[in-house]
Amino acid sequence: MTANEATQVGAETAAQSSAQAPRLTSLSHGGGCGCKIAPGVLSELLARNEAPLPAPAALLVGTETSDDAAVYQLNDEQAIIATTDFFMPIVDNPFDFGRIAATNALSDIYAMGGKPIFALAIVGMPINVLPHETIREILRGGESICAEAGIPIAGGHSIDSVEPIYGLAALGVVHPKRLKRNADAQAGDVLVLGKPLGVGVMSAALKKNQLDDEGYRCMIDATTRLNRVGPALAALPGVHALTDVTGFGLLGHTLEMCRGANLAAYLRMSDVPLFDGVRELADKGCITGASGRNWASYGKSVELGERITERDRDLLCDPQTAGGLLVSCAPGAVDDVLAVFRADGFDAAGIVGAMRPGTPGVRVI
Repeated sequence: MTANEATQVGAETAAQSSAQAPRLTSLSHGGGCGCKIAPGVLSELLARNEAPLPAPAALLVGTETSDDAAVYQLNDEQAIIATTDFFMPIVDNPFDFGRIAATNALSDIYAMGGKPIFALAIVGMPINVLPHETIREILRGGESICAEAGIPIAGGHSIDSVEPIYGLAALGVVHPKRLKRNADAQAGDVLVLGKPLGVGVMSAALKKNQLDDEGYRCMIDATTRLNRVGPALAALPGVHALTDVTGFGLLGHTLEMCRGANLAAYLRMSDVPLFDGVRELADKGCITGASGRNWASYGKSVELGERITERDRDLLCDPQTAGGLLVSCAPGAVDDVLAVFRADGFDAAGIVGAMRPGTPGVRVI
């Protein structure tokens, strides 16, 4: 089934059940990766009062650099990648919600340079509120994306919850020498972003009934496009670091890259790709609360140039769901990186900035 066919099937199912089911987004206080706990609050929650147990040498990636997944080396040829991601509805169409949540969860595997091998479903649903057919459609949407990725959903866990929650625990594999952390950027690297920004704005517009059909189509196309270029990017000699841009926005995830590598970064606002119409929607007030929480958490580590507006800041902090890969690569590797993106249909991929020596932080010009 093609992506267009999947969207059509989901739309037909939603139409059939719309008369009896409440809007999915009406049942959640936040949607997609905009549900994430703000970075500053999360840091406080994860602060340790006691010294942690020493990690085994085989644990190649843990919690130290806020990376996309944990990685454990099995042998000289294989390391296993483990991650989990789940959230509340970002759209009302149940099939699309399932597809988006699965795409977002698998992205962490690709962001480490690996390939997914199987997943487990994480399901929390208000059983007495949502029709069972709606819930089945959410699950079917996730299964369709996993099928596209070539993996099974091999099990999972479900609970009866107040708000609808869906996602995956995903496992993948990577050769230890092809593993890409978010902390291995080098001074002089160029930053390349694979998808446009604006998913949070579009989701806010959808909730306010201000997103037109074309905007919805663009949103679904982006949030259900697997970042399966990760392994091909990781195989390029000049690629040093990878991450995916999700709930903390482009600024937040760039800052994580800076802190991990002990480097500074700059972003050129005019080069940052945005979805068509997103700035206009933002001007109409379609901004998520997560955007402001993100800025409050890490704004002190960001310097905004004199020409950068408050609206620019909102867009750079906009929480992305199933966002693009952010690549830190040597200047000589840029053409190869862009060629990998273009070959898989990521036409908006482009250079957005660079890494520089300096105190960890981001400057936007």
